[in-house]
Amino acid sequence: MPMTSNSARAAPDQATAGGDDTWMRLALEQATAALGHEDVPVGCVVVDERGTVIGRGRNRREESADPTAHAELVAMRQAAAALGRWRLDGCTVVVTLEPCAMCAGAIAQARAARLVYGADDPKAGAVASLWNLVGDPRLPHRVQVRRGVLAEESAELLRAFFRQRRGRR
Repeated sequence: MPMTSNSARAAPDQATAGGDDTWMRLALEQATAALGHEDVPVGCVVVDERGTVIGRGRNRREESADPTAHAELVAMRQAAAALGRWRLDGCTVVVTLEPCAMCAGAIAQARAARLVYGADDPKAGAVASLWNLVGDPRLPHRVQVRRGVLAEESAELLRAFFRQRRGRR
């Protein structure tokens, strides 16, 4: 049974890779919502080991005048509050764009089990494009990564945003 945008629970068979597309669609909804306040359209959800969405976030840097208000950090703060702890053991972070160094570091420090992302970020990506912070063996925790989930949809949302922004200059 597919999860709808209003549902926070995935069917048991979607608790890992099978749910990645479904969860990415929820992250894409968050990214689209960021357009309402002129933020770069990046969205994120955090899913616990049972397949329940426990955190949702979108870029809010422009809206909140906060340089740390990236989608991943917003969603991870919400997830930590839902769990009542900073550790996101067993959780999956699903984000539309490859995390930057700040977010990749936070994902590793939070001890998330998995990271699923859509589009690569050749300018700032810290998971595969420029660095691999979440897999660095010098860190105390490494995160399992799945990249390229609904990558084209994620990339097109970003391309359209930047085309429009360039057109306004």
